[in-house]
Amino acid sequence: MSTEDKPATPRSLAEALRGRDDAALAALLRSRPDLITPVPTDLTQLATRAGTRASVVRALERLDRFALQTAEALAVAPDPAPYEELLGLMTGDEGDQAVAAALPHALATLREQALVWGPDDRLRLVRTARELLAPSPQHPSPTGLGPTVQEATSGMSPGRIQEIVTAAGLASTHDAVSAVAALTALFKDRKRMKALLADAPEESLEVLRRLVWGPPYGQVTADPAARLRWLLDRGLLLPTAPGTVVLPREVALHLRGGHAHRATEPLPPPVEPAGTHRPQVVDATAAGQAYSALATVEELLRDWDEGGPTVLRAGGLSVRDLKRTAVALDVPEPIAAFWVELAYAAGLIASDGEADERYAATPAYDEWLEQPADRRWVRLAEAWLAATRTAGLVGGRDSKERTMSALGPGLDRSAAPEVRHRVLALLAELPEGAAPSAESVLARLRWERPLRAPQSDDDLRTRLARWTLSEAELLGVTGRGALSAHGRALIGAPKAKASADAPSGPGDKLPVHHKHHRVPAREPLNPAEQAVASAAAARLLAPLLPEPLDHVLLQADLTAVAPGPLQRPLADMLDVLADVESKGGATVYRFTPGSVRRALDAGRSASDLHAFLAAHSRTPIPQPLTYLIDDVARRHGHLRIGAASAYVRCDDDALLNEIVADKRAAALHLRRLAPTVLAAQADPATLLEGLRAMGFAPAAESAEGDVLITRAHAHRTPPRTAPEPVPDGPRAPDPTLLTAAIRAIRAGDLASTTPRKQTPVTNGELPRTGSAETLATMQAAVLTGETLWIGYVNAEGSASQRVIAPIKVEGGFVTAYDHTADEVRTYPLHRITGVAELADD
Repeated sequence: MSTEDKPATPRSLAEALRGRDDAALAALLRSRPDLITPVPTDLTQLATRAGTRASVVRALERLDRFALQTAEALAVAPDPAPYEELLGLMTGDEGDQAVAAALPHALATLREQALVWGPDDRLRLVRTARELLAPSPQHPSPTGLGPTVQEATSGMSPGRIQEIVTAAGLASTHDAVSAVAALTALFKDRKRMKALLADAPEESLEVLRRLVWGPPYGQVTADPAARLRWLLDRGLLLPTAPGTVVLPREVALHLRGGHAHRATEPLPPPVEPAGTHRPQVVDATAAGQAYSALATVEELLRDWDEGGPTVLRAGGLSVRDLKRTAVALDVPEPIAAFWVELAYAAGLIASDGEADERYAATPAYDEWLEQPADRRWVRLAEAWLAATRTAGLVGGRDSKERTMSALGPGLDRSAAPEVRHRVLALLAELPEGAAPSAESVLARLRWERPLRAPQSDDDLRTRLARWTLSEAELLGVTGRGALSAHGRALIGAPKAKASADAPSGPGDKLPVHHKHHRVPAREPLNPAEQAVASAAAARLLAPLLPEPLDHVLLQADLTAVAPGPLQRPLADMLDVLADVESKGGATVYRFTPGSVRRALDAGRSASDLHAFLAAHSRTPIPQPLTYLIDDVARRHGHLRIGAASAYVRCDDDALLNEIVADKRAAALHLRRLAPTVLAAQADPATLLEGLRAMGFAPAAESAEGDVLITRAHAHRTPPRTAPEPVPDGPRAPDPTLLTAAIRAIRAGDLASTTPRKQTPVTNGELPRTGSAETLATMQAAVLTGETLWIGYVNAEGSASQRVIAPIKVEGGFVTAYDHTADEVRTYPLHRITGVAELADD
């Protein structure tokens, strides 16, 4: 290729971006969506925004370990650096085939994200990234390298530099610049450096070994020891401040064998299977957990049906209310917090907003209950995947040392959805039925986001990953630690391939024989894709869920056994007629006088209860249960309580005599008004509870004398929407926005870079032309078809530059094709401040 045929080397990042096609620009904006908010006016503004500190930090945080190590190596390489120099820093003197094979992909990633630009012979790391990653006393380099010889000697006297050059065995020079260059060349020459260090005392070499991998700084006294003096005399250690010395970068690289990093990691650590199970077992276990999740959420909302706990003044549940909820659900408090937060994220509970603010079910809960079980589970799973509220933080301390409460503020963590999706995607890469080891999942996440997940079990991403693994099991996304078929469908992952030699016994170990390959991270699905994935998950889950039963087994000990989930009308009636004694695969209900009275209070008669039990029992109604219902019904309502302040009415005056004579009735202050009526100073509710506590079965009556039927009052909040997740920065642009943004950037760049004909200018700006000249130029352009460059001020007073091709001029307006907006527009001539013809080329 001749010199004329070679593409010009870009002189700036903006020029490099102009050389990209639309697909490459789209890839940049997808990987760094903050660059498109708002849409830049041209490529120069895009390049400027891509070099801002906040944007570069965000881009670096999203690099995997090897891409970040590549950027760190470029930060300690010359600027610009040829590819061979970068390759040497990454592979060392002895070379590394795996690193050499992975380096082009890492470099392409950095180029795609506009962190590196320029051809292979002149690679440039953007200035902000170099400032963040290059070594400095305030911010040590992750490579552990120090400053170069030139940087370390910048404040040193020329005489001292000449002394170092002479002690190192080099010829003295006439100036400090050439002396530093000669010393640098010596330290870069492997053979000469080997000869120089061959004469070094062992104690001096030990000092170098301690500094070689960083930190490169050390402390010395005013009178250094002989081992340090030998190094200082030859420039192998250079003073940077009083009492401080540094190991020059060139010396450290020689001692490291040319490696910029102690350990280069070109390949992600594999996710190791800890065991495997038959896929059918995994799916069945996950489906059982999914049904238990539905039952738990229903139980929580049923417990809060008449109004839940009060809202703390600062928001959230009190510790006492969380403990009560945990007891009601029969789970530990952290698990109770998870279910409460999940119901809140799904929009099933919220605060009612009243003066005495309480949590309660929302109207959406009633709609949710009417849906099939598989759709109800999908709604919970979708809410969990997208939620930024993190239940695992409940009970911890915020930045102000305040305890964080369930449903309270401060629980949003914007990284949570990404971590959940990534953990499930890693599980989806394993063969069907394979359960990963938690540590291998965490190691992989740390490799993929090293700046966001440091080597610590206390960092946020590590805790989010651990919570994801446990919450996915609770929710039924996984079973026995392995991703279920419906969990795989939920995240849109393709069906896994079963390993040919995978064992089929539960708990058996999988052989580790898969290659260490780089798998692209799966991004969360967009709403349309998620809807399709959720429908597929529901279809896979539906056959695995147990069919609701329409019967129970009545037993002689006044219990009923539900051998599985019950149909909703049957379950609702049993909740009123009996008390739940135990839960599990089979639910045991116990009939008591209080539970039967509860059903009678709700308006049921004894005959109704007998008919209900006969219709839904696979066993005959035991005689003790028949006697219990008849006995409670016979006494129910025999006493009537109404408002006087309160009274007791009964046709049996002997029964009233018994009540008056009972010492336990003293607190009610009863007195006889008539043979069949007692008056009380207590209110009706207190009187009702007091007589029931004495063993009687009174019924409340209205002012008209009718029996009051007491049903549970379902308290609902006003319509509420589910809480919006807090995004982790700008959202990735959709294809429509991306296409429009690229078109606008291209058009704006055309308007700002198109050459113009030489015209008189003032301060480099577009000349202001008079109305007559503007009109004449426009009319001529209509006839010749030329394209013009104009200055335009809109109605709000905002000035802009535009490239237009006039079509017609009439009535004080010009109609033209606007290349900037990529559409035909009409402009008032009086708002055009100046016009110029574009150059012929």
